[in-house]
Amino acid sequence: MIQNTLSKHTITALVQDKPGVLNRISSMFRRRGFNISSLAVGQSESENLSRMTFVVDGDDKVVEQVTKHLHKLIDVMKVVDISEENIISRELALIKVKAGADNRDQVMQIASMFRANIIDVSKEFLLVEATGDENKINSLINLLGDIGVSEVMRTGSVAMNRASNRNGKKSKQSKLLNRKWEEAASV
Repeated sequence: MIQNTLSKHTITALVQDKPGVLNRISSMFRRRGFNISSLAVGQSESENLSRMTFVVDGDDKVVEQVTKHLHKLIDVMKVVDISEENIISRELALIKVKAGADNRDQVMQIASMFRANIIDVSKEFLLVEATGDENKINSLINLLGDIGVSEVMRTGSVAMNRASNRNGKKSKQSKLLNRKWEEAASV
């Protein structure tokens, strides 16, 4: 039974690494009226395949439609909705903060609390680099916003199933997904 609860869903796809693939996929989303909250694409462990991570807002029916339409595209080898899996999700953010002599220490202290790095310094600004899940990045930006954020650039979320369950053994679900990815990569 499909639930109609709106939430964020994380979908990964293994796709051919060639020109035009991202355009065809984003055009499919546009034509169908699906909204992508986050998108990250990068080289996979296989030479000719890229891995895409989409975060889509919607109910289970929308996510089912998205995955079905992705499966129909010729360059898409495998699609998996990993929202209900035991995953690790991260994104990178660069945050330019107005920081003069009066508040520079405060910005550095907040960055340190979030295990973020100061990667550039000028008379008027500090550039903060942070990695974490969406909530961590949002919290950091909100705290720095009280000081004065002038610019933010965020990558899309990247996500991956955890390698093992609590007792250190791979779960049946994890083994099944690994087999599916291997089959797709061998094409």
